[in-house]
Amino acid sequence: MNILITGAIGFLGRNTAKKLNNKKNRIIGLGRGKTSSEFLKSWGIDKWYESEINFETLIKINIKFDLIIHCGGGSSVAFSNSNPIEDFDNSAKTTLSLLEYIRKSNVKCKFIYPSSPAVLGNFSNKDIKPVKDFKPISLYGLNKQVAEEICLHYNRNFGINIGIIRFFSIYGNDLKKQLLWDACNKIKSNSATFFGTGSETRDWIHVNDAVDLIQIFSQKFNGLKIINGGTGIATTNKTIIEMISSNFQRSIKIKFNNKVKEGDPQHYCANILESLSFGWVPKIKVESGVKNYVRNYIKLYD
Repeated sequence: MNILITGAIGFLGRNTAKKLNNKKNRIIGLGRGKTSSEFLKSWGIDKWYESEINFETLIKINIKFDLIIHCGGGSSVAFSNSNPIEDFDNSAKTTLSLLEYIRKSNVKCKFIYPSSPAVLGNFSNKDIKPVKDFKPISLYGLNKQVAEEICLHYNRNFGINIGIIRFFSIYGNDLKKQLLWDACNKIKSNSATFFGTGSETRDWIHVNDAVDLIQIFSQKFNGLKIINGGTGIATTNKTIIEMISSNFQRSIKIKFNNKVKEGDPQHYCANILESLSFGWVPKIKVESGVKNYVRNYIKLYD
């Protein structure tokens, strides 16, 4: 199989490439950023195209892909707030380019879009089902919604097989952003003040479980399918930060400023019944995943 992974040198992209690389698959990466042949080889990327993700580039590459996984979309609420036009292009415009290329070059090619529960907005303490009731509260969620709507259009009108996975909080050892990275840096410097109240919840899914889901889902879905990528377990931010602090083995007082970041939801927890129906099960518990993350951080940076 010829598999295109956009954003293949990014966190989710490179882990996906490594998971899918085998004798039957040729992994092609597309996106921004220079890298080395050693890096590409270590992550199972057979060919890297350093370019914007647009229709013109795809025409030049001119490969008949069997599967496209679009990991090169928008990355965070903070980035979308600071760069709304660029975030729209990263999420919606790139999705349109990829699907139009599929329509014109190989309509049988499957397309997987890693999206976000941010398309659904804010929730109380309940699990979130993979529904189409869009109510985003952030530009990030709105741009993801537009990308999903484009996916729905291309499935409905052109019969393209499209799988949408709404990933919750993906983490893993080489991720250098979001709460775990921020908390490690603050605890290391003995300055542990965080946004919010600490009672906010997130559903943390390890990147190994996330790419396992992508692999299984890519093989089994047909038509249009929307599922969640999570564990079905909600953990408060305070609990996560305390886990990190305990693994540093330092006595440090953790504080919260009671300020809410614009566009950040209060509670996220995935309903994963649809995901489980494909034969996938999350294996890494957040306690062991966070412990491993902190140990790796201390080894490299402390």
